[in-house]
Amino acid sequence: MRNKRTAGTAAAALCIAAALIPTIWLVILCAQNPEGAREILWEEPFTLYRFWNSLLLCSAITLGQMLVSCWAGFALAKYPIPGKGYLTTLLVILMLLPLQVTLVPSYLILDALGLLNTIWALILPSVFSPFGTVVMWITFRAVPEDLLDAARLDGASEHRILWRIALPVGKGGAASLLLLTFVDAWNMVEQPMVFLSNTANYPISVYLASVRSVESLHGGLLSMLPVVLLLLYYRAELTEKSELTAGK
Repeated sequence: MRNKRTAGTAAAALCIAAALIPTIWLVILCAQNPEGAREILWEEPFTLYRFWNSLLLCSAITLGQMLVSCWAGFALAKYPIPGKGYLTTLLVILMLLPLQVTLVPSYLILDALGLLNTIWALILPSVFSPFGTVVMWITFRAVPEDLLDAARLDGASEHRILWRIALPVGKGGAASLLLLTFVDAWNMVEQPMVFLSNTANYPISVYLASVRSVESLHGGLLSMLPVVLLLLYYRAELTEKSELTAGK
């Protein structure tokens, strides 16, 4: 048993080291080229401008998807909706479809709505992604019905029950969805290249591929900060969810 634990620990350490090597190498290269930080902050702050624009874009996508997914997931989990089984199955199938399959239909819909080459072309398809609804549906299914019934007897509205009771109980799943949504939006590449014709509107994930190596190094290090800070901020919720799952 001890040998198996040692082998597992060694394998986990090896995987962690392999994952951290690119980041460590990036930090070393940035430290060897300090002039790049001065360029993106003061001399040519276009990378910094793209960073803040991307941060606003991803925040809007994350907020929108959290709102839609929480309401939709709560309804699927707790309300007697006709054909709910078929609807959830359809959402799971749509969730499993590769992004490339949905790009053309999304392009045609956005073109018909006149939203191509606007910020809404990136926000709306991501906000109504089925992934978030499926995650919150699974999360809210674990919320005890007795807890919700007690709140209804006390006169709480459905809106209050969702945000004050169900969501705090399922905060681990909500935190996971928030992180995954933000990371997916932050790393988007295909959507801006297909839906935006003006390269000046590209987010930092696409923009860094077209700049000089020194600028891309420091821009890449800068682009890591939001994800790392979010992960550190929600670490307790993610750990708590893992412990609850393991306990079951």
